[in-house]
Amino acid sequence: MLSPPGRVVMISGATRGIGRAILQRLLDAGCAVSAGVRDPSRLPRHPNLTGHPYEATRIGSAEAWVEATAAAHGRIDALVNAAGINPRGTLLEPDETPFDSMWEVNAKGPMRVIRSAWPYLVASGTGRVINIASLSGKRVRNDNLGYAMSKFAVMALTQEVRRLGFDHGIRATALCPGFVDTDMTAHVTKWPRDRMSRPADIAVLAEVVLHLPNTASVAELLINCRHEDTL
Repeated sequence: MLSPPGRVVMISGATRGIGRAILQRLLDAGCAVSAGVRDPSRLPRHPNLTGHPYEATRIGSAEAWVEATAAAHGRIDALVNAAGINPRGTLLEPDETPFDSMWEVNAKGPMRVIRSAWPYLVASGTGRVINIASLSGKRVRNDNLGYAMSKFAVMALTQEVRRLGFDHGIRATALCPGFVDTDMTAHVTKWPRDRMSRPADIAVLAEVVLHLPNTASVAELLINCRHEDTL
């Protein structure tokens, strides 16, 4: 296992849900964390945490966050792309605004952060990228096609990071949860909230993946709170 102390991890979407749980888990493990969020004032205070403004839809925001992280911490060892949105975009509705929004935030946002941080991940020799995808990136089981399409794109992004970065020691993993008890699933009524996965469950897996050695690469992890046929 890689030693957590001194490892510098960038996390987006760190003020709520899965991103916040991963933030706390990694701080508790001794990592230094750079959180890229819309409102840094919503972050907890911690000596190993720096908060930076980050807006996935704004050109140049990813680059500014990466530069600020390198300046504050001196290196970048890992990324956790947890920021995401899920407005409803269906096949037969003509309004493509939800599709465009989810493509920008869920797919292009992580791509821009990865691209900006790439030289630092290469320099690390044990660079790690975790993309919070979804089981919706593996199959389509409801009418929110826009969300599924954006998460399928995240799966493709993860595969390309693995392909391009492998010889540089970069390892990428897509975490694919089903229902998780966060505000993004507040609309879900077909599955009881007390039987959904918890953000802390996903955080445990993220910590493990981030600290595996280069000889133990995990391409994707499918996490479910209910039984489904194997994907």
